[in-house]
Order: sequence, then C-alpha cells, then structure tokens
Amino acid sequence: MGQPLKDKDAYQRLNFLYQAAHCVVSQNPENVELARFYTFTQRTIARRLVLRQDPSVKRTLCKKCYSLLIPGVTATTRQKKKKRKTRFTVVKCLSCGQSKTLLNNPDYSLWSDRPEAQIEQQQEPACLLEIEEVLGKKSWNVTHEQEKSQGHS
Repeated sequence: MGQPLKDKDAYQRLNFLYQAAHCVVSQNPENVELARFYTFTQRTIARRLVLRQDPSVKRTLCKKCYSLLIPGVTATTRQKKKKRKTRFTVVKCLSCGQSKTLLNNPDYSLWSDRPEAQIEQQQEPACLLEIEEVLGKKSWNVTHEQEKSQGHS
C-alpha cells in the first residue's frame, strides 16, 4: 500500500485542466488558444505547488508556447535514426516551431516504472507482533487454522 497523496485536490485539478484542453482541441481544432490557456494554467499550478507531473503528460506539452502537442493537429511527428541503433521521435509544434526529440527505444523504461524504484513492503516491527499477541489475534488465527485442518481430515 502506498503513501497517501500529498495534494490530491491539486492533482485532480491538473488532471481536469489537461482533459479540458484535450476536449477543446478534439471538438474544434481551431480553438487552440483556449487549450493553450488550460495547459498554461496547469503548468502554473504545478510549478507553484512544486508538483511533479507524469512524463507522459510533459511529453504532450510544448515548453515554449504551452500548446498541446497532438500529432497531425497541433504538431508534426517524424522518426529519425542516429548512428545505427538509436531511434528518435521528433515532435515539432505547429504554433511556435519548437521541436522536441524523444528517445524511441522499445527496451527503454523510465526509472519510475522500474521495480527497484517502487517502495518495498516493510516487515512488521516486533512491537506490533507483541501487541497482536496481547490482543489475541495470533491465538485466534492459530485456533482458526486448527479448526480448518480438523474439518478437512
């Protein structure tokens, strides 16, 4: 079980603004200014409250003009190869011309998605085990398991 989220309301607001920007652009692609306002507000709130945004969200926002980068609507997407094996996706904003180069390696994973980045479950401290013994939880579990094993024999 993870830790409780610090600013749940703020993250919900960021999520709402991001979804609103997507809805505005999907309904009317010419209404980019309103979507840009929503994403600018989203970025301002995240910076003011010092909140980390998911990398997948940050990849779809232009750093220069705060426009939503949707391939074919507000951005162009190209695939490039450098050297032999490294492949990149270049996303160019149609509003300001800013380009973003993203690694396109199927074997690459973000550090936050790796298993070693996850907080492991800690074992129960000895004091909790003593409290359970005092309360009789362990004895109930033992007798309950004994009843189950006798019922099956």
